[in-house]
Amino acid sequence: HFRSFMTKELFDMKLQYIDAGEIVTTHGVHGEMKVLCWLDSPEDLCDFDRCRIDGQEYKITSCRVQKTCDLLKVDGIDTMEAAQAMRGKAVQLYREDISDEIIFAAELIGMEVFSGDQQLGTIEDVLDYPGNQVYVVRGEHEYLIPAVKAFVHSTDLPGNRMEVSVIEGMRSDED
Repeated sequence: HFRSFMTKELFDMKLQYIDAGEIVTTHGVHGEMKVLCWLDSPEDLCDFDRCRIDGQEYKITSCRVQKTCDLLKVDGIDTMEAAQAMRGKAVQLYREDISDEIIFAAELIGMEVFSGDQQLGTIEDVLDYPGNQVYVVRGEHEYLIPAVKAFVHSTDLPGNRMEVSVIEGMRSDED
């Protein structure tokens, strides 16, 4: 669903904050900021009423989509100069404001992966490919497992466990 490129800050086996985008420039003279959205679509950012920027919570007063970006206005940033000072900073969402059904790539790093009774290893990376993500699982061998229902049977975030099935060709050191 959403993508996140932040390091793993665990909060009850979940991230506390999700990086949602980067402030790339200002828009207008009243503190509106142009955000390059890292979520699946820029419309997703407009579903929230608060965010964090540079460690501080802000109430979102308006959010609208402009092409592939969002124009974000928050309480307390009311001038072009104040918005300019935010350039290059990440906009974060509170994980508790997002459905538990959505699991973020960053939350999967370090998760133990099993195929039946066999532990394959842990997820070390999540790669984005057209069509789907691929989990890089390292243990005794390295596996590249497409993040699709045909191969990923269950994901237990609190239990730190994923159940998968593997087929020939998924092990990267196979001939």
